[in-house]
Amino acid sequence: MVKDLSDFPIQYIKGVGPKRAGLLSRLGILTVRDALYYLPFRYEDRTKIHKISDLNYGQLETVYGRVVSAEIVKPRGRNLRIFEMTISDGSGLLKAKWFNQPFMKKNLKTGYGVLLYGVVKRDPYWGIGFQMDNPEYEIISTADTLEKNDNGPLSQEESSIHMNRIVPVYRVTSGLSVRQVRTIMFNIITAHVNEIDDVIPYDIISKNKLPGITESISQIHFPREYEDIEMFNSGATDFHKRLAFEELFMLELGLAVMRINSKKENGFVFNPEGQLIRRLLGVLPFSLTKAQERVFDEIRQDMKRTHPMNRLIQGDVGCGKTVVALMAMMIASECGYQSALMVPTEILAEQHYLTIYRILEDLGLKSCLLTGSTKKRPLKQIGSGEINIVIGTHTLIQEKVEFRNLGLIIIDEQHRFGVMQRALLRKKSDCPDVLVMTATPIPRTLALTLYGDLDCSVIDELPPDRRPVETLLLHAKQKEQIYGYIKEEVKKGRQVYVVYPVIDESEKTDLRSAILGKDAFEKKFPEFNVRLLHGRMKPSERETIMSSFKKGEVDLLVSTTVIEVGVDVPNATLMIIIHAERFGLSQLHQLRGRIGRGFHKSYCILVAYEPYGEDAMRRLKAMVKTHDGFRIAEQDLSIRGPGEFLGTRQSGMPDLRIANIVRDAELLQEARKDAFNLIEEDPELKGHSRLKRSLEAFWAGRIELFKTG
Repeated sequence: MVKDLSDFPIQYIKGVGPKRAGLLSRLGILTVRDALYYLPFRYEDRTKIHKISDLNYGQLETVYGRVVSAEIVKPRGRNLRIFEMTISDGSGLLKAKWFNQPFMKKNLKTGYGVLLYGVVKRDPYWGIGFQMDNPEYEIISTADTLEKNDNGPLSQEESSIHMNRIVPVYRVTSGLSVRQVRTIMFNIITAHVNEIDDVIPYDIISKNKLPGITESISQIHFPREYEDIEMFNSGATDFHKRLAFEELFMLELGLAVMRINSKKENGFVFNPEGQLIRRLLGVLPFSLTKAQERVFDEIRQDMKRTHPMNRLIQGDVGCGKTVVALMAMMIASECGYQSALMVPTEILAEQHYLTIYRILEDLGLKSCLLTGSTKKRPLKQIGSGEINIVIGTHTLIQEKVEFRNLGLIIIDEQHRFGVMQRALLRKKSDCPDVLVMTATPIPRTLALTLYGDLDCSVIDELPPDRRPVETLLLHAKQKEQIYGYIKEEVKKGRQVYVVYPVIDESEKTDLRSAILGKDAFEKKFPEFNVRLLHGRMKPSERETIMSSFKKGEVDLLVSTTVIEVGVDVPNATLMIIIHAERFGLSQLHQLRGRIGRGFHKSYCILVAYEPYGEDAMRRLKAMVKTHDGFRIAEQDLSIRGPGEFLGTRQSGMPDLRIANIVRDAELLQEARKDAFNLIEEDPELKGHSRLKRSLEAFWAGRIELFKTG
């Protein structure tokens, strides 16, 4: 019978014990199963260990030898300490140096057998001989385990695990060496690899032409010597694909279960006459675009159905998602139900509230703002149903907040929340309709991962009055040119944003700050009205400043990223982003979306400060080249990778430890198709009990996929 390796504590494995188990727990390894899925991050081909006498200058080489000297050297006149070690393998000597790492003397001692991996260079002092600077090293044998001859041959076990093969290299933690972890992994593979439960149905694995789980894990940890090491180092082998597919399949299977569960639930049926919608459209100073009409029609059809709506609206900055959401709220209000709009920050909640509440008052509806800073919380009026629409932050999730008849939930900037937050807000009512929105366009592959349980609508059209913004990349030294743009726009009667990454100076960073920036602009342009806006101000103070800016009373608004979303001032035609190299692509795109909202030509100037890396320059060039939010999101994903693109805020999603949704985009599509097909055939996985247990473990602590009892 196959054991459940998830319940097998790692400390009982040969060579572990309680102390090492504690160290392994820092790496997320608590059980044997955790260890089997803790993969090497790179591989070394130690079937080709060269003799020192045969080394080639300028090449990345692996050598093995015995330490014959180890000392700390202090060069004259320099505040530098160098740890120097010389090894011998009988054919010659090689010197290795590590700079300002004197603690290495405790690690590497005379008599130890060590393996070095690095670029070979000439000894700069003699012009001959061999040297490596800061090579990676591994202690293969300590003095007391070496044979007594010069070269210290390895034992048969050491040779089979650590040498003469393609060797896995694992990330480690203080107190554990790579060699120790490798030995532990070898012991686990030897004893337990055949006990791994292959839970994905065989026909799915076979259809995708993937190897079995036992072979895949064995080969990933200890590849055969004739395997292509480059394929292993890039994670592109069939064995890596097999494990990535399993992870993506479990992810999509959970989303498929959520989706089918929502279709089975009985929700509210909204079938209004449409009076509030007509009145709302009558007070709006613009007409809807065809894309807005199409998406609203999809929402209206959803709200008429007996099961709850679960829909995502994607759209670029300024496409008019908020108006569509407001129309959905009118449907709920006319049918006697409350709506809740949840946003990630207090500032955005305030901006939404200020935009919406005046319209709602004209329509005879009541709204309120509910954030962490709200002093007088109208909890009684929310609980009685007196308030129709509540706008707030994650404060809405708190237990004290109770609704009388919450029928519609709208979550804005959904990428900043997780699946769990969405589920918690849904618990405030009995199967309400859910509409989630994001102004950060998400590439299709990522949208499938994050929102696979939702129907998707895209507002792919901007209002006709939106003009493209010309984006320029300037360097900090080009101050006069930047001042010229400001002067020219203000002279025309236009207004300017200047965005800084931080509020004030800090010893920990050399970034320019908004507070000092405001002072500098006041000195440069004493004739202009310059104001400062940032997140530490009281809400009433921020509202006053933004109101003055909207009225045209402020020429130049110095701000942090509090203006990233929700601000609409058509007369603002110039945005200057200081330290643009420090911002992410999506954030730069959001900021740029604050201008170009009127009839006048607008400009966005990205000001870069050296030094900046290659990735930063790629981001800035992408901003200059394109205005398409979806293209920018693709670029952002490729530059930052999926982990950083998602950030830690997607706390409701299981971690992807093996799969990479950029690299494995095609695999994701197949996993999704197979997962959704399987759930259609067997919604409760009654015919796949082992898979069901594994799925629940994969999503454990996040979402209850299968209701019990």
